[in-house]
Amino acid sequence: MIQRINQFVRRLPAWPIYLLAAALIAWHFRQALSGAYRPDPVRALEWEYGRLALQFLIASLALTPLKRFTGLNLMKFRRALGLSAFFMALAHLSVWLALDMQGYVAQMLSDIVKRPFITVGMAALLMMLPLAATSHDAMIRRLGGARWRRLHRLVYALAPLVALHFIWVRKGWQIEPLVYAAIILLLLALRLPAQNRPAPRRPGNVRAA
Repeated sequence: MIQRINQFVRRLPAWPIYLLAAALIAWHFRQALSGAYRPDPVRALEWEYGRLALQFLIASLALTPLKRFTGLNLMKFRRALGLSAFFMALAHLSVWLALDMQGYVAQMLSDIVKRPFITVGMAALLMMLPLAATSHDAMIRRLGGARWRRLHRLVYALAPLVALHFIWVRKGWQIEPLVYAAIILLLLALRLPAQNRPAPRRPGNVRAA
């Protein structure tokens, strides 16, 4: 059964994931414009984009454990999921910079330094930049497999930072961010025994476990 599913999956393209991410960004923006996110549409939009970034990141992290423990091979979608997480994070950042901070650079820099949850979020986003920039076959060939894999291990540091940022944003011990944090820690723990195994010949995206 799993072999038949894997054969079917091999025929599926990954590009619909990018379309889904773009559609979600547009839909939530339209919801904010229409008044559906009152009384604070900017904060709600930040929240939705940030949560989607975390969900796409978790999905990308889940693919290797899923293959390892069930045999279901969805690895061809890892690059698209990881890059979609990055695009969502950029949308989240853009709303904060343009609509929340309204372009006040001094205030933005002050918040990044003085507010720990923003510091952690910016650190995670900066870690995602080199991963997104090298998430294509040409850079894999240019860097070489070993160097590329070492670089993309940054995801094991940035994923917990994203979860911590999410917890701090929600303020207090709320269930949803704690569930996401637990899922990330579980997925990273499941990845540990496989660290020394050879990586796939054509790895994909923001290095997700």
